[in-house]
Amino acid sequence: MQGLQDKPQIITGLKGVYFAESQASFIDGDVGKLLYRGYNIHDLAENITAEEVSYLLLRGKLPTQSELSVFDAELKANRELPPAILEIIKLTKSAHPMDVLRTAVSALAAFDPDTEVKFEWANAKPFTDATLRKGIRLTAQVPTIIAAHHRIRSGQEPVKPRGDLGQAANFLYMLFGKDPDPDDAKTLDVDFVLHAEHGSNASSFAARVAASTLADLHCAVVAGIGTLKGPSHGGAAEAVMTMTNEIGKPENAAKYVEERLAKKERIMGFGHRVYRAVDPRAQHLRQRAHDLGMRRGHPEWFEILQEVEKVMSRYQNRGIYVNVDFYAGAIYQLLNIPEDLYVPIFAMGRVPGWVQQAIEQYENNELLRPLTWYTGPMDVPFVPMGQRS
Repeated sequence: MQGLQDKPQIITGLKGVYFAESQASFIDGDVGKLLYRGYNIHDLAENITAEEVSYLLLRGKLPTQSELSVFDAELKANRELPPAILEIIKLTKSAHPMDVLRTAVSALAAFDPDTEVKFEWANAKPFTDATLRKGIRLTAQVPTIIAAHHRIRSGQEPVKPRGDLGQAANFLYMLFGKDPDPDDAKTLDVDFVLHAEHGSNASSFAARVAASTLADLHCAVVAGIGTLKGPSHGGAAEAVMTMTNEIGKPENAAKYVEERLAKKERIMGFGHRVYRAVDPRAQHLRQRAHDLGMRRGHPEWFEILQEVEKVMSRYQNRGIYVNVDFYAGAIYQLLNIPEDLYVPIFAMGRVPGWVQQAIEQYENNELLRPLTWYTGPMDVPFVPMGQRS
């Protein structure tokens, strides 16, 4: 019993605690290395699409052309939302996009054809196979939810998805109602690849906790979405652009950063819970933020970020380097995406990772139930209502 033993070591935040094995991703934070299913993120970011990275995470290997064609067709066939989900989005249109996304994903469970497939201890395969099918559908449906909500709250009709566009291009088409620039679509596609999976981060861990209770995939993804909404996890890209707008001009950056640091305030987009070196995802978005700024006629955004990064370089000896969110916000802003959609876009890219994490939990499940060390009073005498003062 707790009262009869010495206090155990408390690992706050579960930092450094391993709770499961995974084949989804490998991270070496000391050298800034990230692998998906064994493949280096530097190879994947520049050479595959969001559809291919989804296949890699969900199926366990890179697809052949014929396998990709079948998978891509499956995604495209599942992009449209049931009319009832569009009605739910209309009813909640004034809510934050992450709240709408969470609500719509939860409601989608009622329309999923595999909802009634239950987990069986004797043979979990039918359940995990159904979970994979659900995951493919959610990967296709989440972009439609986000785009439809933005259109509805803006007083416009949702734009139906197109079957001739890839995942990133189709999202931009649904969001803005016009054919996207191919370079813009490619930039967003790279962003999806880079955000697809990242170990047991807070939202993926939340998804696994839900899955460990044998709750269905929609519950697990809702848990992931709710966790990602917290600014300590998913809000850095939006905060970086707030900072960039406050700086205004490249020549103001150094003074701004120095004043913030003097007040012991954080500079968003720097440091990471895992990486003590450069976030390997950041360099791919750095160049694309530069190129996008030049194409859009707004090189000042990139120039401001470069000046901030220059001032912050003095902290690299403490393991504080630029992270993926630092340039992601600039990319979204240059694509004219509203700031409150930055985290939903993060969620959009992360769905395959959440799905894979949930499947791994189902396949080798044990209820995730850590302990807390009680520090309150013990054996307090009960006082009846009439005697309490």
